[in-house]
Amino acid sequence: MELSRRQLLFVGAAAGGGFLVGWHRPSGPRILAAAAKAAPAVFAPNAFIRIGRDGRITLIMNQVEMGQGTYTSMPMLLAEELEVGLDQIHLEHAPPDDKLYSVPVFGFQVTGASCSVRLLYEPLRRAGAAARSMLVAAAAQTWSVDAASCRAEKGVVTHTPTGRTLRYGALADKAATLPVPAQVVLKDPREFKLIGTPAKRLDTPAKVNGTAQFGIDVRLPGMNIATVAASPVVGGKLAFVDDSKAKAIPGVRQIVRLDDAVAVVADNMWAAKRGLKALTLRWEDGPNGTIATADVVRGLAAAAETPGVVARNEGDAPGVIAGASRKIESVYEAPFLAHAALEPINCTVHVRPDRCEVWTGSQVLSRVQAAAAKVTGLPLEKVVVHNFYLGGAFGRRLEVDYVPQAVRIGQQVQGPVKVIWTREEDIRHDVVRPYYYDRIAAAVDARGMPTAWTHRLVGPSIMGRWAPPAVTNGIDPDAVDGAVDLLYDIPAIRVEYVRHEEPALNTGFWRGVGVTHNTFVIESFIDELAAAAKQDPVAYRRALLGKSARAKAVLDVAAREAGWGRPLPEGRGRGVSVLYSGWGSYLAAIAEASVSKAGEVRVHRVVCAVDCGTVVNPDTVKAQIEGGIIFGIGGALWGEVTLEKGRIQQSNFHDVRVLRINEAPAIAVHLVRNLEAPGGIGEPGTAVTAPAVANAVFAATGKRIRKLPLEKQLRPA
Repeated sequence: MELSRRQLLFVGAAAGGGFLVGWHRPSGPRILAAAAKAAPAVFAPNAFIRIGRDGRITLIMNQVEMGQGTYTSMPMLLAEELEVGLDQIHLEHAPPDDKLYSVPVFGFQVTGASCSVRLLYEPLRRAGAAARSMLVAAAAQTWSVDAASCRAEKGVVTHTPTGRTLRYGALADKAATLPVPAQVVLKDPREFKLIGTPAKRLDTPAKVNGTAQFGIDVRLPGMNIATVAASPVVGGKLAFVDDSKAKAIPGVRQIVRLDDAVAVVADNMWAAKRGLKALTLRWEDGPNGTIATADVVRGLAAAAETPGVVARNEGDAPGVIAGASRKIESVYEAPFLAHAALEPINCTVHVRPDRCEVWTGSQVLSRVQAAAAKVTGLPLEKVVVHNFYLGGAFGRRLEVDYVPQAVRIGQQVQGPVKVIWTREEDIRHDVVRPYYYDRIAAAVDARGMPTAWTHRLVGPSIMGRWAPPAVTNGIDPDAVDGAVDLLYDIPAIRVEYVRHEEPALNTGFWRGVGVTHNTFVIESFIDELAAAAKQDPVAYRRALLGKSARAKAVLDVAAREAGWGRPLPEGRGRGVSVLYSGWGSYLAAIAEASVSKAGEVRVHRVVCAVDCGTVVNPDTVKAQIEGGIIFGIGGALWGEVTLEKGRIQQSNFHDVRVLRINEAPAIAVHLVRNLEAPGGIGEPGTAVTAPAVANAVFAATGKRIRKLPLEKQLRPA
């Protein structure tokens, strides 16, 4: 947040009249002084707001909408300080440009890590406040009155003593000529009219009536459809193709061969799929063609025997545990996980000799542009990227692997071509959440309370591949998220990270990554300690949360609202988990579950208390937590990607099982309100769920599950 608070506002003339407000990374007063006299492109702003002579207010959004509510919460921030209604804000997708639209802290254009409200809360409000201040000043000059005698409300400036009014559109040109205010006063939260109140999602009507445009909806004149078969093994190559039968299928236009894939180009998807099925293919698997899941786990287990990079060290935890008379040690495993977003991977391209256009939905638009430029050899300014709503992402669309493939296909096709991966292709070539292997131990005193704690977590470094500068001193901040943030008061703590890259699979971001596995490990192990001490799991946690008032508060609310301690029907158990991580939010979840004789888990109820600091739209927060819990339950009960001969075995929703509506539990989300800085809410709901369910299973059955997915471990032998 420090960078975002130091943003410098600027105002300039907007094309076609009116004025434009934005912000720029700090680089000295020279930019601020010059800003009012030049066009915004000169100053490379991160994001900006356009107000036209017609009064139309446009927020050009550098954050994408993938179901998380960004296209409502971001306009709420602007509208609050600009003194307009939410219905007066219009949105445009921002084009790719790291210079103009980079996100504070990250330094490039990205939507992910639950960062939108966290990092843009203050910059957007400051931009709105500056615009309002200048509009009021323009009105005061027009009337030759003191600006203090004027007020702005609902897009109109009123001179309070006389009742004279001017709309923002009528003031836009004059406002653009005024000096930039050196300081703007933001509203006191007690004055908020929009922030903190429920707001209907602005994108809902279009999604309900079918007018919303996703990447897969692109329609262009003369466009063909292509579908793809890529090497089933990472690093494999295409060795042989017999396409004679495919070419005979009506509608098939072309077979495109790449070094590691083959595409069938046709008039429509049905013809392309039939053509793909008719191909006779042979692959050279390469070095990964013999690898199975068991091989990956053996490598992780071996790596877990070696010391790692120390991510947190307080006291002499290894020494205390070595000399302890009572200690508890466990090994936990979390599997590879698929994304299975509702909208499969797709990318439309039109490659010309001097220009390339790309139509897709992505969380990293500038990386899409760069990837296409690299394949074509064109400069960035010759690559145009059109972004759309994302039909689910969960981190999958932080990757751009599908873009170079589509561009390489487009280079061999005359005119635009839409490349669509089938569901099977999508899952079998996913960039999966990594497999993690953890060794965790604690020494306990006579009361069963931990006196020392060691946690050695083993897995690959996603950040090491995706954003190498983020890895410092060998520590991947995402891999250790939730582990180094351990909330519990324990005298000696040592957390180690062993980086071990996993062969035969591409690993990447999920709906939360390191924290989704670390929270499962930590909260399950805390439950182990409570059970060994014969203490109540909630009371045990509360005793260890002495210094964290916010964590205790969410735990207390969740326990109260869930009726912790009250009798349950026969065969049911309650489980609890507490979460804090780099997102800056505190959560506590309590799940009720039962297990059938066949090992089938039914989650009946989940109560979640959330302290995410300042809440912008409470409806969005609740919806995000509810969605995260649903996503987390499916992952905890059934989520798993397995390898055999280098090939992902899963292919569709019959073996990548998701929670169905008739299986969904009752979910209650309770917000703990305060005025702390906003925290992220897109991913924490998923991370807090698996341990709560696993602990509920233990309470119901007495079986401690240390390896996910749960149902696989519960099936009768």
